Amino acid sequence: MALFKRASKAAPAKGAVKAAAKPAKKKLPRGTRLKQIKTAFSVTRAADPKVLPLVLASFFGTFVLLLAIGFVIGHPVYMGFLGFMLALIVTAFVFGRRVQATAYSQVEGQLGAAAAVLNNMRGDWRVTPAVGFTREQDLVHRVVGKPGIVLVAEGAANRSRNLVITEKRKLARFVGDTPVYDVLVGDGEGQVPLRGLEKHFLKLPQNIKGKQVNDLDRKLKAIGGASMPVPKGPMPRGVPRR
Repeated sequence: MALFKRASKAAPAKGAVKAAAKPAKKKLPRGTRLKQIKTAFSVTRAADPKVLPLVLASFFGTFVLLLAIGFVIGHPVYMGFLGFMLALIVTAFVFGRRVQATAYSQVEGQLGAAAAVLNNMRGDWRVTPAVGFTREQDLVHRVVGKPGIVLVAEGAANRSRNLVITEKRKLARFVGDTPVYDVLVGDGEGQVPLRGLEKHFLKLPQNIKGKQVNDLDRKLKAIGGASMPVPKGPMPRGVPRR
């Protein structure tokens, strides 16, 4: 009997087996987030000297305003605490906007500027840069997500459109009825500005589910295709977003 009792104690619980089967989540080293923010601040301040005065003004302006209201209504402690929390939120918003504006200004006009933005978008987007290109360095990037497939072209309008048409013909043989969208990056008529690219993606309808996104991405990667190295650009990761 004792032998059986020992065996039963040694047997792992079902929950433990499931937990062991799941891969452990990778945790960022302590201080990584702070280092990312410091790097983003240094890069932004070098290009935008106004960022520090604006960040300080947004924090202290919000805090002092709420604190003053607190004294007027007779609740300085409560409004001071509320003002401090709100000041942090406003400061993060202002800082994030300045970082984003600086990042866009640094990549605009460079080869692969759209790819830099695509690689830093919020959400689950599978980006394959430069699946098509010309000698004049016009590029088309492929993005797989819940809307389906999005082809993003940057460069001269006429050549970019031809790249998109060529890539659509290639995809038609493999993706079936999966929706395929196309986006021309630029400031002309019918084009999407670089700064509005992420917002444009977030407005696209969600046509397929997460598992289908994985399957589609694997299928397209297995097919392969032309590609060229494209710099991701100085779009800082891990900083407050708008």
